[in-house]
Amino acid sequence: MDSMFAQEFVLKQRTDLLHALCSSGSTEHLEQVLDILLAQGELIWEDYQNIQVPGRALYTKARQLLDLVYTKGVETCELFLAALKQVLPEAQIVGLSFAGCDSNLEEKEEHQSTSAHTLLTQRPSLVSKLLGRIDGALEALVISGHFTSADCNEVRLPVYTPSQQARCLLDHVRPKGESAAKVVLQYIQQKQETGSPLNQEKLTPPKEVLKYQKKLSSSVSAQSCFLSTYGGTSHMSLDDIYTEGQLELAQYCADVHGPLGLEDIVGTVGTVNEEADTVLVSGEAGSGKTTLLQRLHLLWARGGALQQFLLLFPFSCRRLNSENRELSVKELLFQHCCWPDRDQEEIFQFILDHPHLILFTFDGLDELKQSFSDERRLCCPTQPAPVHIILFNFIQGSLMKGVRKVVTSRPEAVGPVLKTHLCKEVLLKGFSPSGIDCFVRKHHSDNTVATKVLESLQTNTALLGLCHSPVLCWIVSQCHKELLGCGEGSPQTITDVYLMILQHFFQHQSSPKSTVGLGWFQDHLKTVLHLGQLAFEGMKNTCYIFSGTDLEKCGVTENDICMGFLIQSKDLSSNHGKHYEFLHVTMQCFFAALYVVLSSNTDRSTISKLFEMKGMGEIDLTNSCFRACLPSTYQQECSLQGDATTAETSNLQIAATFVSGLLSKRHQSLWLQCCPSAVMEKRIRQVERCLSKGMQKHFKSIPQPVEGEKKSMHAMPGFVWLIKCIYEMQESRIAKDAMSKLEVDHLKLTYCNIGPVECTALAYVLQHLRNPVGLQLDNNSVGDVGVEQLLPCMHICYSLYLRNNNITDEGIRKLIAKGIQCENFQKIALFNNMLTDACTQHFSHLLRTKNNFLSLRLWGNKIGDTGAEALAKALESSKSLVWLSLVGNGVGNAGACALASIIKNSTTLEELWLTENCITRTGVERLIEALEHNTHVKSIWYEMNTELYTRKYKSSPCLLLMWFVYVIGGCLHSGFGAMHGHTWLVVDTASDPGQTKMLFWL
Repeated sequence: MDSMFAQEFVLKQRTDLLHALCSSGSTEHLEQVLDILLAQGELIWEDYQNIQVPGRALYTKARQLLDLVYTKGVETCELFLAALKQVLPEAQIVGLSFAGCDSNLEEKEEHQSTSAHTLLTQRPSLVSKLLGRIDGALEALVISGHFTSADCNEVRLPVYTPSQQARCLLDHVRPKGESAAKVVLQYIQQKQETGSPLNQEKLTPPKEVLKYQKKLSSSVSAQSCFLSTYGGTSHMSLDDIYTEGQLELAQYCADVHGPLGLEDIVGTVGTVNEEADTVLVSGEAGSGKTTLLQRLHLLWARGGALQQFLLLFPFSCRRLNSENRELSVKELLFQHCCWPDRDQEEIFQFILDHPHLILFTFDGLDELKQSFSDERRLCCPTQPAPVHIILFNFIQGSLMKGVRKVVTSRPEAVGPVLKTHLCKEVLLKGFSPSGIDCFVRKHHSDNTVATKVLESLQTNTALLGLCHSPVLCWIVSQCHKELLGCGEGSPQTITDVYLMILQHFFQHQSSPKSTVGLGWFQDHLKTVLHLGQLAFEGMKNTCYIFSGTDLEKCGVTENDICMGFLIQSKDLSSNHGKHYEFLHVTMQCFFAALYVVLSSNTDRSTISKLFEMKGMGEIDLTNSCFRACLPSTYQQECSLQGDATTAETSNLQIAATFVSGLLSKRHQSLWLQCCPSAVMEKRIRQVERCLSKGMQKHFKSIPQPVEGEKKSMHAMPGFVWLIKCIYEMQESRIAKDAMSKLEVDHLKLTYCNIGPVECTALAYVLQHLRNPVGLQLDNNSVGDVGVEQLLPCMHICYSLYLRNNNITDEGIRKLIAKGIQCENFQKIALFNNMLTDACTQHFSHLLRTKNNFLSLRLWGNKIGDTGAEALAKALESSKSLVWLSLVGNGVGNAGACALASIIKNSTTLEELWLTENCITRTGVERLIEALEHNTHVKSIWYEMNTELYTRKYKSSPCLLLMWFVYVIGGCLHSGFGAMHGHTWLVVDTASDPGQTKMLFWL
């Protein structure tokens, strides 16, 4: 490979290289490359430590390595590519087209006699030689007095793969000194000379455990091979239909960006509490949590993933709800998962003795009748206790400490007490746009049908936004005939989609004559009311699995069951008759809403209590609102079991959202023959009053602004729910009335789980604001589809903050095309999205066209030199831009020089941020020269760039803020320097880095 081509290849093919290093979801390829570069001397130990920060995401590490390799120059780039070529599978090498990469990697000859140095130069081969010999090496280090038990425990962490344990051992030996390194090398040499097999020290489980593992794997595989979510109505193979959802770390976890893989869920990435062993996977209803766990189970059972765990025990919290007995841990494991044919005591003892080889999963923590509590401690695994007490003690670590637990739940069910016991939290955010495409095509074997469905979605972006929820994407795919035949009446709201599947199921179970016009609903009113009452009472009791007695009480017949909304539940804890559950919990919420709207048996205060708010937007469940909603005859028969849980709050909000949609004018024709119009009008007015009252409660909570600051409202999730309810009603009058009372300058909705669906609702309501606002949507899941949904309210936004929202160049294209037309739009911040230099053509058009645009912040994207040059050229025409931030964008000298040319003559720019880029001496010199001619710029930020070069100069009347990294006497230091007015800053850079001096004369 041509020398210069190697460095250019690293820059130009950055995205492909990132994918090659990270696409497997494992850190192994990255770590192998690091081993090689350490051994070759291309990385120093400090470089390695700066990349391998514990808890940092794989993509972040890979990006830092690429930055470092590029800045170290041509030779390092060549060796990096050679190392990558050596460690990658053949298929990936071909895909990257390493044409001309002829650099060879040879193990360094040992010229130094120190063992510590050998650990570095021979690192790749030592990692390989230590595999299967970790325990013996640790024992040798302990006997020699170099390692403590704490050191051994850190190396043996169960989340580490064998190769990671080997690296960790080498990393821990290094600071112990020469004698410790010698012990390790002597141990490896001794094992090689004796010819001991590599795996002789690996744990060999007893035969009875291996036999049980085989049975457990077979059981888990059988339960997981077909799609279980949505009832598995089509008996679809999970392999055929499974589509990856978007996984991210929660904001309080380590500062990690980029997608996570399935195995990262149980890996060390994002760990915030190393003492904890519970991982929470949180996601909204319908986001795919159950299917994700099912996929993990299947991969484990087949040996395709999670093979560090010998045994995996899957649990459903929904089914655990029906377990009223007190059980021991052993009974819970064996009775609810897989019963050993023999040797139960020996197998259970093995589990207790080897917790790091065991994985528990609990699906649907939010569906437990009891809220999480850590007040009752249970430490004895043989002591019987209620199931929820055992589960809570699993989570907090009192029981089965060391066993890895993965728990799924909706976000709102996770309180601060629970979070203190978490190793980390992973967010599941549904499908990406490509995920929707993939799922629809997998769902339809006929590619023509799949293409038509996708084309229909592209013409209805509101529906496309809904499909980011896997459950809604499944409904749309299932009801493709209804979707493609509805023309302009295509679904717009969540209620529309659920009515579509209601019609789909009824029409597939009825004669063609009964499906003409609106008759399909009237013909099945009794079924709706029967299932509605079952759903309604189930939600009241936090009940999601129903016995035959439950069905009989609500009048549910065999014919009602045959409609397909109820499916038989595999309740492993009961052998007393069949049990049933709704296809999905949201389907239960939908039928409960139908019952509220259509039934004459509910109390007249039902709706007001359903929408009742507590605090900042939560429903008051302390007295169980649904109990009071029912007639007294039902109240006497029903009683609550345990305290109200957050799941009730969430499900009631979902039901209330459906009630809002069902009472919209667009659906009232369905109810004309089912419910008196006077009753319907009364219920519509009730909902309107509830929404108005709820919004006013939020507005009254807005504090008065500090003098000199703008009035700001930080919205709670309850506010977003009310907005969605207003959108479901599709009544602009209600939206106008609500917004007429909101008087703020800045509306903040950060970390509010805002996705495309919420963006649609926000735009529908916020477009009616009387005065322009700054809209802050940082740290959500807006994406390109969400950006498009926000366009109707762009005219009312003077600033838009969209940090960390997975927005690409395509989303920016649409946003800018609209923003140029909006007089109020003046500022935008897009930190840490997925933008490349292609987006700058749109921003350039904005800067040239819009003469009042003030601030452009593109922090943490990938616009590079090409993008910076495009923006600089556009700034020639800008007469208004005050603030430009290109932090962390891979901008080098070419981009810096282009910006410097503009700075010379700019009469408006005051702030320029170029932190965390690749600007070296040439670029800095040009920036300084530009500042000498500029009297308007107030500050330039230049921190953490590749190289610093400064010189003695007299400042212009501006304030220059810079972060200096420098060396004195061989030690790394940093300092902060400023100059203002006619203050002098003198920096004397000697030719010898070890003698570099800095002197500030202020």
